[in-house]
Amino acid sequence: MAERLRNWAGNIEFGPARVHRPETVEEVRRIVAGAERVRVLGTGHSFNPIADTPGDLISVAGLPADIRIDRERGTVSVAGGVRYGELARALDAAGYALHNLGSLPHISVAGAVATGTHGSGVGLGNLATAVAGVEIVTGGGELVSLGRGDADFAGSVVALGALGVVVRVTLDVVPAYRVSQHVFERLPRAQLDAHWEEIAGAGYSVSLFTGWRGDTVDQVWVKRREGDAPAPAELFGAGPAGGARHPIAAMSPVNCTEQGGVPGPWHARLPHFRLEFTPSAGDELQSEYFVARADAVAAFAAVERVRDLVVPALQISEIRTVAADGLWLSPHYERDSVALHFTWVPNNDLVLRAVDALEAELAPLRARAHWGKVFRRAPRLPRARDFVGLAERLDPRGTFRNAFVERHVWAE
Repeated sequence: MAERLRNWAGNIEFGPARVHRPETVEEVRRIVAGAERVRVLGTGHSFNPIADTPGDLISVAGLPADIRIDRERGTVSVAGGVRYGELARALDAAGYALHNLGSLPHISVAGAVATGTHGSGVGLGNLATAVAGVEIVTGGGELVSLGRGDADFAGSVVALGALGVVVRVTLDVVPAYRVSQHVFERLPRAQLDAHWEEIAGAGYSVSLFTGWRGDTVDQVWVKRREGDAPAPAELFGAGPAGGARHPIAAMSPVNCTEQGGVPGPWHARLPHFRLEFTPSAGDELQSEYFVARADAVAAFAAVERVRDLVVPALQISEIRTVAADGLWLSPHYERDSVALHFTWVPNNDLVLRAVDALEAELAPLRARAHWGKVFRRAPRLPRARDFVGLAERLDPRGTFRNAFVERHVWAE
């Protein structure tokens, strides 16, 4: 009987015929060469069946981390299944850093990269933009290396697992830096519209949390690099928090990264949650949509038009920014973006009603969904057909295709 697996949120039960946990790249190659259909599982932080398969499911968590820093090239090479929090600590100990981190340090490098997952910052690209090279086991069990500058590279990074098993990733690194984090509360909603660009650019990384329920934004988290201008006493009418905060006001901040302006290592401030704690609010679902940053105010109005459906399904919503990139399947392809993130209650009916309403309202703004979260309408991207061509060259048997990618990429 096949092993029963669920994703991190528990809303997806995978249905593979076999589950594999290889400990070497050679094992991965043998498994793939002998399989008809394969998908790959990282840490299972996606909220949809992107990793599911009726065939063979490969977890890459057991591959040795084998973290290698190349000081001359300014890169680090690491196994794809390594979690960002673990990589970050190793880098920091060696005096290096990544340009950005996501809200959770618990996600795997290959999984985050494959779905275009991101942190926040008007000048910061998503996590995949740090990728300088990938090593992929393709459909026949071949090991293929692609690096920045290669013709197919821009299509091979945000690839949804449809090209093969990413066993190794090379990332750009920068010198280690320190960050402080300030939280401001009760930003007047009118000020968000009037001063959106200034608020979004108030720090190296900025996140706003709101329940879309009233005339204020609940919290603004501003993360500043050491040496930047000091934090203001107030932010367009939002005052400093009187203590540590969780994005969901009713929850304890014990699992959140340190606030109050205390400087600390980059990896202990850029994520919202600490690696040593489980970050979940409990059972939850998540969705996220990206529109052009220039359309942010229009997007806020779109959400408010359907708040009667959004609010009953919502735990908290986060607003953040991501810089444009040139990666073919990236939701931020050639577009500076504002991200509208929704952490939902675990009620599928309520969530899908809210998702349908949001997608209808955001459609005129050409919203693009996050590949790893709950959505109905796939993001329409200019290079999607080029990606399909690349996948059919690297994987002509369709070994790594599943119902999810066929519906959301091949059928588009």
